[in-house]
Amino acid sequence: MTITFTNQFWTVTSGDLTDRRRPLQAPPMGEKPKDAKPIVIDPCQRHQPWIGAGAAITDAAASLIWGSQSAQQRHALLDDMFNPDKGGFSVIRIPLGSCEPSSQPYYTYDDIPFGEQDRDLVRFSLGEGEPGAPDATKDYKYIIPVVQEILSINPAVKIIASPWTAPAWMKNTGHLCMGGHLRFNEWTGNGYDPLEDSVEGAYARYFARYIDEMEAIGIPIWAVTVQNEPSNAAPWPAMLWTLAQQADFAHRFLRPALDRRHAQVRIFINDDSGHCLTGPVDKDVTAEQARSIDGLTLHTYDNDYPHLDYANRVYPQWLYGMTERRCMLNQTPEDAAHIMSGVIGNWLVRHGSSFITLWNMALDERGLPNQIGADGRRGVVTIDHGSGKVRRNLEYFMLRSFGQDVEPGSVVIDSSNYTPDGWSGSLGSVAFLAPDRSIAAHIYNPTGKPVKAAVTVNGWGDRWQSVTVPAWGTVTMHATTSERINDSAVPEDEDFALQLPAHTVDDKAPGQD
Repeated sequence: MTITFTNQFWTVTSGDLTDRRRPLQAPPMGEKPKDAKPIVIDPCQRHQPWIGAGAAITDAAASLIWGSQSAQQRHALLDDMFNPDKGGFSVIRIPLGSCEPSSQPYYTYDDIPFGEQDRDLVRFSLGEGEPGAPDATKDYKYIIPVVQEILSINPAVKIIASPWTAPAWMKNTGHLCMGGHLRFNEWTGNGYDPLEDSVEGAYARYFARYIDEMEAIGIPIWAVTVQNEPSNAAPWPAMLWTLAQQADFAHRFLRPALDRRHAQVRIFINDDSGHCLTGPVDKDVTAEQARSIDGLTLHTYDNDYPHLDYANRVYPQWLYGMTERRCMLNQTPEDAAHIMSGVIGNWLVRHGSSFITLWNMALDERGLPNQIGADGRRGVVTIDHGSGKVRRNLEYFMLRSFGQDVEPGSVVIDSSNYTPDGWSGSLGSVAFLAPDRSIAAHIYNPTGKPVKAAVTVNGWGDRWQSVTVPAWGTVTMHATTSERINDSAVPEDEDFALQLPAHTVDDKAPGQD
């Protein structure tokens, strides 16, 4: 297919953020310079659908957006991120119950004393009070009003809900934290109906009830994951599952419970780093179970992300996505770029990921709030908890490159790539074809020196556009035949002091000991 573009928008973002999606003049067509890496974009070779990118609206993040900002500040920030004519963020992940970090004491939606049972979920509650009111509780205090405002800006935002734990009465430990597991093969009532009388059935109906009540207040849930980090017996809300247990629960309990009223809601398993994928996924998930499951999600905290191939080559009909990676704090531009732009923005997309959600849309200048004194981190944006002022971090610019340039409903297409893993070698690229035949591409430089790229599209012949990609940086291209293109500018950051904690746990970047 031959495409002649009449409108183009190019930007450059350097690894040290001296350039922050700075607009570039579209490079003229010409011969390929001998010292340039050729980037050939081929719309004829099409791959997975692209859903979008965003981050988690945790209770901690929502408490800053709702509680530390004025209504004007809050709307300006959310509009900048989620407006399709601006940042274009299009996916969020929210906790189904408490997670860490949180500004509130931990809760689920059916908290009763251990030893009691609530088979019919009569004490289920998302919270009390008006959304956003000072006396509101649970999700009504912060998460719900923030998500409602996001949907007022972009009603098409996809929402993924993930539980950190079941209610304590459903668990073998009777506690929300430190792991434990569901009371498998136990009964809660006078009967043996799997969906009505088993603990697994009650928990599946708990998911369905959550979706019911969120939809009733105008928050449609696009997908759920069975469990956040099912291998992690953490000191915050946590619950343990094997991959085989997740598949069995999804097939025998969760899918039937959702099919009663929410057949459109997708179910994802894993929701953990690649160490949970110890071999081809069909050793844990049968073909029959796979038909009840819509896909698999991955966290990227370890260097085992290549294990994704254990799944996407076995069940290519599934959707795959990245649901969590905490934002960087005091890493070097090299290490931060290798993780965010290299592993996540390049490798995962090239290996089948259809969406990206980072962890914590916002934290404050101290890396707070949290409940257990966890080591400080930062959010996609940093919000000063006293003034509501905002700073945009590297992660914001990575997400905006997807949200602003890649049209909804695009598909990933072939493009040349010289980094086998996202952090070594030379230039990497990802490219997308939109429904209107416009093309977006990101060209990423994993090295510490500028590298020249020459870009062409299948059908142009020996005609190239040349551009220099800065150290650890990214150049983006959005080319279309339409008169309309999203060339909106990134707002300026506001000035305030950071108060980073004295002790932090640095992430190990790929290639580092």
